[in-house]
Amino acid sequence: MSENIQALPASDAPHSDALRLAKRKKLFALLGAVVGVAAISAGTYWTLVASHHVSTDNAYVAVEMAQVTPEVSGTVREVLAVDTQQVKRGDILVKLDDKDATLNLAQAEAELARAERRVQGYLASDEGLQAQVQARIADQARSNAQLVSARADLQRAELDLKRRQALARSGSVSGEELSNAQNAYSTASANLSAAEAAAKQAEANARAAQGSLKSNQTLTVNTTVETNPEVALARAKRDQARLDLARTIIRAPVDGVVAKRQAQVGQRVQAGSQLLSVVPLQQAHVDANFKEVQLDKVRIGQPATLTADLYGSRVTYHGKVAGLSGGSGAAFATIPAQNATGNWIKVVQRLPVRIALDPAELRAHPLQVGLSMEVTVDTASE
Repeated sequence: MSENIQALPASDAPHSDALRLAKRKKLFALLGAVVGVAAISAGTYWTLVASHHVSTDNAYVAVEMAQVTPEVSGTVREVLAVDTQQVKRGDILVKLDDKDATLNLAQAEAELARAERRVQGYLASDEGLQAQVQARIADQARSNAQLVSARADLQRAELDLKRRQALARSGSVSGEELSNAQNAYSTASANLSAAEAAAKQAEANARAAQGSLKSNQTLTVNTTVETNPEVALARAKRDQARLDLARTIIRAPVDGVVAKRQAQVGQRVQAGSQLLSVVPLQQAHVDANFKEVQLDKVRIGQPATLTADLYGSRVTYHGKVAGLSGGSGAAFATIPAQNATGNWIKVVQRLPVRIALDPAELRAHPLQVGLSMEVTVDTASE
């Protein structure tokens, strides 16, 4: 058996080792070249592309939901919307019982009609009171004239009495004539007193009539039936009652999808209580929560690309940075972190960044609130 084994020449062994060593050097050189090219490529990609983009998968679809609440209290008579239903702005969602509102409107309309008639009465009274004032002024003038006449009669009677008294001493005038003169004087004096009282009464009546006219004019001065404050107040109450009746029909404030419906038929609801929500998905945006170390170059208006877990990478959305939140999520938490405590540990904070989506892309591929998104912002655009 040993005879069949042939030994290799001594000169072939070093040659084989040299070949293996050369081959190994070539492999190492190739590996080094590959690593070098990869490093250069990575550096180039980082310098030209990656350094100008920031990305996060901590992003979710959000929207400004419209809360549907009644503006008047009442009992739910009918509910015309259910969760997930598409509605248009102005569509009727809930009807409240309108019997009380209808009665209030009828009462307000009756009060308005009564106020208008009352003001018309004020205006008519103005004309009557003005006529009364003129009549009282005429009465006062007549009383003053009668007073002047009574004074003249008294002076004449007094003068006649004095002449009779002088003649009576010489016996030229009988006693009867003297008595008649005295009676005439007494009568003239009484008539004067009556005329003075009548003049004062006429003056008082004139002042009373003028006062009544002024008092009535304060209710109508510089106004008509339409502009009078009493009518305006009654009209405002009528309009309020009409508005309350209209508010028993609750309509959708925006286009969207009904969510969180709580209204039930027969339920007694108060003004301001939440009945349901309308989600305007066509106005959805994305809240991307970037780390604070990523926000150095993020500016409003920069373009962003987004993908949704719902559609995967086959659908790409395009948007723009619409704004940065005024504080981190921790700052606005219900129970904010107490960083002043002794066991503080630094945690990288995240700041919500609002990304506005392209409406056309959103219509083509609708999104729902709360869905996960991946966001990349191009920070090269300043």
